[in-house]
Amino acid sequence: MAALKEYASKLPNVVVAEESNSLCTEAGANLIKKSITEHNLNRIVVASCTPITHEPVFKAVLEDAGLNPGLLEFVNIREHDAYVHRNQPREALEKAKDLIRAGVARANFIEEVPIRIIPVEKKSLVIGGGIAGIQAALDLANDGFDVFLVEKNPSIGGKMAQLDRIFPTDDCAI
Repeated sequence: MAALKEYASKLPNVVVAEESNSLCTEAGANLIKKSITEHNLNRIVVASCTPITHEPVFKAVLEDAGLNPGLLEFVNIREHDAYVHRNQPREALEKAKDLIRAGVARANFIEEVPIRIIPVEKKSLVIGGGIAGIQAALDLANDGFDVFLVEKNPSIGGKMAQLDRIFPTDDCAI
């Protein structure tokens, strides 16, 4: 970890590099917020574990610190490197350096993503008047949506309308 911190600190446009074993905890969040404030950071690169579970945590930290969450670059050195090369520490270190260098380079091109609130009308379009389409239209209508059901054939019911009886009750299909 110390070698990666030292390596990252020397990359172009890196203002500060920190090391933490618990970055996704409250202490880690405070470390990130403190760095953002003290160094007036405008991009954050996190090199750690899986973004599937942890990226939302870090985006929330950025937002809480007043930085657009879209300005986070996440580098997964656990699953993409440490787990894969667990028996090759030297190679793992070099690959981690490559991943971090790529993440820092990519962060240079991240642009702030504007967040817009758009009013949504409770209207929906259901394409297909088969059993699934009819059920979807009914469910949406019961939830308060205006529903537009479009069917290409002259009658609704889809394949069900072609059947005389249905299994297992032998009821009329129409």
